[in-house]
Amino acid sequence: MDRLVQNMASDDHMVKVVGDRFCVPYTMELLVKKKVQSLSNAHYDVFDSTGNVLLQVDGGVWNFYKKRVMKDPAGLPVITLREKALSWKQQWLIHQGESSERSHFLCSVQNTNALQIKNNLDVYLASSNRENGRDFRVAGSVTSLSFKVKKGNIIIAEVSHNFTWGSCKGKESFKVKVYPEVDYAFIVALVVIMHENDNS
Repeated sequence: MDRLVQNMASDDHMVKVVGDRFCVPYTMELLVKKKVQSLSNAHYDVFDSTGNVLLQVDGGVWNFYKKRVMKDPAGLPVITLREKALSWKQQWLIHQGESSERSHFLCSVQNTNALQIKNNLDVYLASSNRENGRDFRVAGSVTSLSFKVKKGNIIIAEVSHNFTWGSCKGKESFKVKVYPEVDYAFIVALVVIMHENDNS
């Protein structure tokens, strides 16, 4: 696996979805902490290995669908995640900033199957042709919210869910390993979507 990741980085295959400012030339170890604030509202904090806050995600429910806004440490919107109303595969649309315009559309994320045991997701970039298949795959687990993100056969990120007694009180934490030159804001968005789908 390490060899595959090294080859990807050396071939200059940057995995950029949200922006190249979220791609760094080394492996990132992140901690994502979630706190439920109400039945429909949750808050996520994203920390680096030294405890600095890199990103925050907030949101609630508007017109019967979920909306989550990711912001940088200065409080500026980075992307917005919207659950598509009445989508049979729990589809989410991701846009730049707080826009919902087609020109700012980045990607869609949906369950691989409408009825599935594992939490598997397919990601389709705005610039791609769906007929060519998914651009990324999120391979989940039957027994936990841990998962791996793959581009083809290459693992670009790994997420492990830490179950604690706080989980029963609406507090969750995830350890996230993002490999070199991979957009960590995009990976955090997938963590949020995976968890939101599981709580639906």
